[in-house]
Amino acid sequence: MESALQSACRKSHSSIDNIRIEIDRKTGEFCAYLRKRVVDEVTDPEAEISLAEAKKLNTEAELDVELEIKQERPPQDLGRIAAQTAKQVILQKVRDAEREGIYSEFAGKEGQILRGIVHRIEKRNVILEIGKAEAILPEREQIPAFVLEVRRTAKGPQISLSRTHPGYLARLFQTEIPEIQEGIVLVKATAREAGERAKVAVASTKRDVDPIGACVGLRGTRIQVISRELRGEKIDIIEWSHDPATFVARALSPAKVSSVVINEVADGEGQPSAVVIVPDNQLSLAIGKKGQNARLAAKLTGMRIDIKSESEVETERSPAEAPLAEDRAALAALPGVGPELVDALVAAGLGSPAAIVKAGREKLALVAGVGDRMDAIYSDAEKHVASQSATAGDHLSQPEAPEETSTPA
Repeated sequence: MESALQSACRKSHSSIDNIRIEIDRKTGEFCAYLRKRVVDEVTDPEAEISLAEAKKLNTEAELDVELEIKQERPPQDLGRIAAQTAKQVILQKVRDAEREGIYSEFAGKEGQILRGIVHRIEKRNVILEIGKAEAILPEREQIPAFVLEVRRTAKGPQISLSRTHPGYLARLFQTEIPEIQEGIVLVKATAREAGERAKVAVASTKRDVDPIGACVGLRGTRIQVISRELRGEKIDIIEWSHDPATFVARALSPAKVSSVVINEVADGEGQPSAVVIVPDNQLSLAIGKKGQNARLAAKLTGMRIDIKSESEVETERSPAEAPLAEDRAALAALPGVGPELVDALVAAGLGSPAAIVKAGREKLALVAGVGDRMDAIYSDAEKHVASQSATAGDHLSQPEAPEETSTPA
């Protein structure tokens, strides 16, 4: 407001160029101050003041020094042009303040993810509304989309696009890999958790062409281009197989699989299933972080996959190792193990402290309800097994009693 009134006064009184306006923040009243230079002889009363007059206002006034003199009555006769000038200055100041506020709000959000509404498209650049600001999405930063569905509606054709559909990944492979374009390599199946990880099954129509090597490229150049297009999404490429068991085993890579049993009888939902047995040290790798590897393998193969460790299968197949009453009692005696956790351990094939030690910490951590108690339970199970071994050793080390012999009379 002060700048606006100052500009208005200068516009209305062209001779007044040394004026300053000050507004009282509490009352809203404004005062005008004129800057005048102290001189011996006054030639311009609007810009100069004599030394004698300056001494009356300020006893310390000296020659060639500027003083600000308060006007008794601020300029009142401001015309239409001056008022328009004041209005323009106020609007410009408001716009500057809004721009500075928007800049301050978004300057600290570089590197973050924002959501916006597409407002318009200008020369292939997309303009989005993000709150009070507008953002531009340049053409070079836009990712092509996959046409998911085209259907007729009352308002006309509706086209649905997707960048998370597995088919989008398959089209990227077709675009970037010449062997797929020529039909030498085929994309047989894809599975994605968009933005994180994907699995692609490929097959070759020629024996002398390695489908995985063709997709990866020299030093991984081809697959890196596709991964960058998906903003760093990790892609596992596996070789497709006609044999379902082989295909399931490969789909669980990088985990190594001991055996796969395909259930020919479909389950209640009409989906085939497979039982996969892996070494104990490969169980967590086969399941993946938060079950991601197993989920992607199931999507890729179209099967319900049940993953078991070798020790778990051995426990299930050996009746002698089935949890007896004393084994359940030994489990319940471990600190922090209640009746519900005993049932969960038995269901997971860990029906005794010895089974827990044999399976290892990784298998124990997968049991629901163990949580933060995993280290304590495993340590107590080791102590129990050690004490049992020591007791058995003591029995074996005791000397046998001499047989009684009878002497004939």
